[in-house]
Amino acid sequence: MPAPLRLRLDGDALVQNWRTLDRMSGTAACGAAVKANGYGLGAIEVARRLADAGCRDFFVSNWQEAAELAPLGLTVSVLHGVREEDMPAAAAGFARPVLNTPRQVARWKTAGGGVCDVMVDTGMNRLGVSADDIAAGLLDGLQIETLMSHLACADEDVAMNERQRVGFAALAGQTSARRMSLANSAGIALEGHAFDLTRPGLALYGGIPRAQLGEAIRPVVTPEAQILQRRRVVIGDTVGYNATWTASHDTDVAIINLGYADGYFRGFSDRGSALVGGAHVPVIGRVSMDLLAIDVTAVAEIEEGAWIALDFALPDAAARSGMSQYELLTGMGARYSRSWS
Repeated sequence: MPAPLRLRLDGDALVQNWRTLDRMSGTAACGAAVKANGYGLGAIEVARRLADAGCRDFFVSNWQEAAELAPLGLTVSVLHGVREEDMPAAAAGFARPVLNTPRQVARWKTAGGGVCDVMVDTGMNRLGVSADDIAAGLLDGLQIETLMSHLACADEDVAMNERQRVGFAALAGQTSARRMSLANSAGIALEGHAFDLTRPGLALYGGIPRAQLGEAIRPVVTPEAQILQRRRVVIGDTVGYNATWTASHDTDVAIINLGYADGYFRGFSDRGSALVGGAHVPVIGRVSMDLLAIDVTAVAEIEEGAWIALDFALPDAAARSGMSQYELLTGMGARYSRSWS
């Protein structure tokens, strides 16, 4: 069934973003976080395109996500580790766990081990074993491909970034790990944080977590939706829930098939915009679950059935909506058809 809303996805921009981040990573290899269904774009297609471009390390959250990528035959690490319930999948060998807790380490050793990654906490207090655990020999006997940690504040200029870098660097040579990995997208822009492997996510998909990336990262995602009705709203009439917008003059309004169920959230009410024939036209009134109103008075030729593209450059869209760039990407739902160019 043809969908009345779609994501136009720029495959060349995706690849160029990875190549940019790869260059910025210096001598470190550059991987790709494709968790959360490739940040909402479609993990299989994202991973396939990046693998063709030369990416060799991929990161997902859980084993279900890893299983979906298994037919591609890629090197995949599962960031949330291995629960008891995950052991059959882990034993199948299509991905390796990132061990996060002493219990996970013990479980992996008891099962016979094998190549794994390990997360160490350097201050975020989210996932990871501790430096004290490592000093006490917790990881002895493991065959570790990558020892990794995660930056808490890489998108900000704070002292914690350097503290985490120093703490992580102190672990060099303390384990059997062949590589060390710390930097996410924002961390790639921090001097000295690349180590042996970087793990960008947001910036691959057009997000800009630090200003230094702003000139180099290209937008990848454009939501589009069809006009369901073009109507005339006369002066003094209102549009949408709670009548938050009142026409100051007779206004042509396009109602399009898009709403917060598709990741276009209520924060865009009276703040978002669309692009029609090169003209920027404003969202008016309250965004609702499935529908959105746009002032198209300036665009006479746009009619029912036509497609409208939403302005969705991620930093600007985040500022307008009050949502993070991560939420905007991953919130795009299953109702979109996804079309790659």
